[in-house]
Amino acid sequence: MIVLLFGLMLILLLLSAPMMVGLIVAPIASIMVYYPSIDPMNLTQQMLAGVKPLSLVAVPMFIFAADIISSGQAARRLTDLVLVFLGHIRGGLAITAVAACTVFGAVSGSCQATVVAIGGSLRPRMIEDGYSDGFATGLMINAAGIALLIPPSIAMIIYGVVTGSSVGELFIAGIGPGLLVFLLFSLYCFFAVGKMKVKVYAKTSWAEKGRSFKKALLALGFPILVLGTIYTGKASPTEASALAVFYAMLVEVVIYRNLTLKDIYKIALSTGLVTGVVFILLAMGAVFSWLVGFAKIPDKILPAILGTAPSAVYLMLIIALAYFIACMFVDSVVAIMILSPIFHPQVVAIGLDPVLIGIIVTMQAAIGAVSPPFGCNIFTAMAVFRQSYYSTISKIWGFLVAFIISVLLVIFFPQISLWLRDLAFR
Repeated sequence: MIVLLFGLMLILLLLSAPMMVGLIVAPIASIMVYYPSIDPMNLTQQMLAGVKPLSLVAVPMFIFAADIISSGQAARRLTDLVLVFLGHIRGGLAITAVAACTVFGAVSGSCQATVVAIGGSLRPRMIEDGYSDGFATGLMINAAGIALLIPPSIAMIIYGVVTGSSVGELFIAGIGPGLLVFLLFSLYCFFAVGKMKVKVYAKTSWAEKGRSFKKALLALGFPILVLGTIYTGKASPTEASALAVFYAMLVEVVIYRNLTLKDIYKIALSTGLVTGVVFILLAMGAVFSWLVGFAKIPDKILPAILGTAPSAVYLMLIIALAYFIACMFVDSVVAIMILSPIFHPQVVAIGLDPVLIGIIVTMQAAIGAVSPPFGCNIFTAMAVFRQSYYSTISKIWGFLVAFIISVLLVIFFPQISLWLRDLAFR
């Protein structure tokens, strides 16, 4: 059955069938062959169960807030704020781009939105200032992946729903790894620009810094609102997502007056389209996950991979590798839905912290989004920057190495992720 289930899904993927088709056709075919007595109504029930959890309401709300912010002025004001503080450093504009993606990630939670919002404004400026086209593109693709680590993160919400882990704890635990990736990327930019004749900005006065901070103050309110309400227990992640939408509309429509209600309507339609795709994947993935558990597939394949008594580090390395490979080929939502039911029971049995594993999984989703052959950030950048596939991926490798180093550091030093979570919730 394992060969039929996973083999058929792989064949459909190679034939360019939509992922949702493979997620439903493979389980149905496997059930018809191996479990013909199962009532088809069970599949419908599993689909509904996959999209039923209340916490999933946060997904369209955060997507909506991200779309509003991407269409407004918040991204530009955040970028200008970071530039006045970091522009005078060697590679300052590149480091500014990394920092802007990190800050915008705390607003949007979407790596694709970050590519569009930050990359659309900073990439042409980097090329104008002497950075190579490939380096600027590779930087934007990879730095946007930090948005999946800095809360609010759609991948963390999905993982929390699938495994029953606390989404609030996942959000707080992602801050440390997100800042670690920011630091490694900044160091790489500092040394990588040594051979480029790039512009170095003059050091700004504190008065200029103050003016930029004042302009960006409302934009900085997004992460404070989301994390502050969750951290203090004033709101759940779902309630915080609703607050984020309200605040985004208040800032962009009423205060900045950059968007109209007609614009909000168009943005809502776009959000509905993206949300529909995500929830269809969740529904189909729920059927796949249910069949994996029903057929006891983890009991059949994990002993051969992990042995009888795997160490915690070995299990984390295997999990990281499995999700890394999966996210290179399929959307992170699909990878989480398929692999989490396989590995989560083993995580619980060995006594590992599910929140730590959730952060490792989210880091793999971030890496997968920027990794060939099918990383979603790659194709987003190709469409937005009008680049060929080869030129888009030509300078991503140094950043990928930094990403992988950050994962290994979190595996061997879990407190990078857990110290802030423990401070907030223990």
